[in-house]
Amino acid sequence: MVTTGTDPARMREMNQLTVVWALRGNPPSTVTELAGRTGLSRPAVDVLVQQLVTEGWAEVEEPGTSSTVGRPARRYRFRAGAGHVLGIDVGVHKILVMLSDLEGSPVQALRRPADPEAGADERLATVDACIDEVLRRAGMTAADIWAVTVGVTGPVDSSGRTSFFTPLPGWDSADPVAHLRTRFGCPVQVENDCKLAAVAERWKGVAQDADDIVYILAGIRTGAGLIIDGTLRRGHGGAAGEIGALKAVRWLDAPSHLADCPGVPASAAQGEAAAWVFQAARTGDRAARTAVRRYARDLAVGMAALTLTLDPQVVVFGGGFSRSADVVLPPLRQELARHCLRLPELRTSTLGDESVALGALRLALDEVDDRLLSGRLAAPAAPRVQ
Repeated sequence: MVTTGTDPARMREMNQLTVVWALRGNPPSTVTELAGRTGLSRPAVDVLVQQLVTEGWAEVEEPGTSSTVGRPARRYRFRAGAGHVLGIDVGVHKILVMLSDLEGSPVQALRRPADPEAGADERLATVDACIDEVLRRAGMTAADIWAVTVGVTGPVDSSGRTSFFTPLPGWDSADPVAHLRTRFGCPVQVENDCKLAAVAERWKGVAQDADDIVYILAGIRTGAGLIIDGTLRRGHGGAAGEIGALKAVRWLDAPSHLADCPGVPASAAQGEAAAWVFQAARTGDRAARTAVRRYARDLAVGMAALTLTLDPQVVVFGGGFSRSADVVLPPLRQELARHCLRLPELRTSTLGDESVALGALRLALDEVDDRLLSGRLAAPAAPRVQ
């Protein structure tokens, strides 16, 4: 990203950013290596990297013990700990808060159960308590956080509200952005959980090699997140991927095939019933295998509609039911093959129930990157000399 133009100050700023990107995500590098990576001259890089050290964006990697004759070349690394971001999953049954540095490396995480019947104020109070504990453990304050992203269930509009529908009691009138801005001076954004899970799969999951992805959240609730041409698709009002709202797709009723399976213990909750059916199907139980086949048939209708519309490279099978992918995917592939012109590759998520919080971290990091590239992000405080 070598920049030319008539504004020397802006050109210097952009060349500094070029060096930042050359440092970030790479091993500690010498000035010569950075010059080769950026296309800038070695003397220019030397000046720029010294300025980055002064401003707190970079730091010197102290040379280790070596038998090499002569003084080793000084190496520099991006100072990932200059700032931090928060990714928060506000679920029906849990709250998960994750803290990472500017390269996405985990620093702290805290999970707490949530009452499914809890109202918005009570749920937000649990979020606050989790944030407080994560920051306390990390020895940080709200001022150390550069961006916050929150994942919630239901389509999210541009204001961060779930005004269409959500299973979180009272959340349709909640304003999580306004709530968190009372304590954070950094940007705060809210996004749908399925969309964040799709982002996580492309960042750290099973779809890192793909630009066209459909993520399916399969569980007591069914949803989808879409990444097309490497970009998360939200739609005009935030409802992209909410194909399950169409009753003809049959996603709303698909899990009932599992709950209504003969033999399921009467005392089993909905999630426990599904787990019982999957295990029984593994052992060859005929009624359980029929229930799984009927569930897969209904799930395939919406998946086929998305596949025929978007022609994704990869469909990621995620959510709670992905733990039983060995049972679900064989009949699901058969059903999809009946509907689709081209069957995409089906992959099972490996991120578990951290996918939403991980996707939230990635979006928070993207927010930091956008401000950095636009010159709207102030330089961090330089590290204190011990």
